[in-house]
Amino acid sequence: MPRPRSFDEKQVLNAVRDQFWGAGYAATSLEDLMRVSGLGKGSLYAAFGDKRQLFLRALRSYTEESHGHLRRALDEAPRALDALRALLKAPTDDVSDTGTRRGCLLANSAYELGNADPEVLDHAHRTYETSTALIGDCVARAQREGDLPTGVDPIGLARALLAAQQGLVFMSRTGLDTATLDLTARSLAARLLPDHSGD
Repeated sequence: MPRPRSFDEKQVLNAVRDQFWGAGYAATSLEDLMRVSGLGKGSLYAAFGDKRQLFLRALRSYTEESHGHLRRALDEAPRALDALRALLKAPTDDVSDTGTRRGCLLANSAYELGNADPEVLDHAHRTYETSTALIGDCVARAQREGDLPTGVDPIGLARALLAAQQGLVFMSRTGLDTATLDLTARSLAARLLPDHSGD
């Protein structure tokens, strides 16, 4: 009978995810993966497959976790408009080297591998569509609450918000200072999410 695994799969996936996130796919070696996971080559490949399969598992884990955070953040806010504004401001909340300075793992991976790996590009497309749908639901809720005009297309605005948020994440990677990022986020919120509750 096969021996039971003596490691925490989620812990290993988190470790290799952080390695890919920090260094990128091409710059991550098998030795790097063995070092951060604490596993030998045989154990690593037996559990997860080769480097590409391990990367895809880590990427899927990242996007599932991200969607979980997004759902909770949008659903648990007392008012939807506040949740949407917080979404725009999120990239300015942590611009340390271990925060948004790394950017978004999905966007980084699509940029690095999208032209060469259709599976990564397809995963990125499906992930952004899911994010757009979640944000669109929140926009519709803000409309029902009277904070956004009913004539706005929820999905169209959701795409604009996601594009703006990802743009802020990218700008943070260039070393833009926190104060400028915050001012930019506020400017985007004022234009994309004006408060119509008093109209």
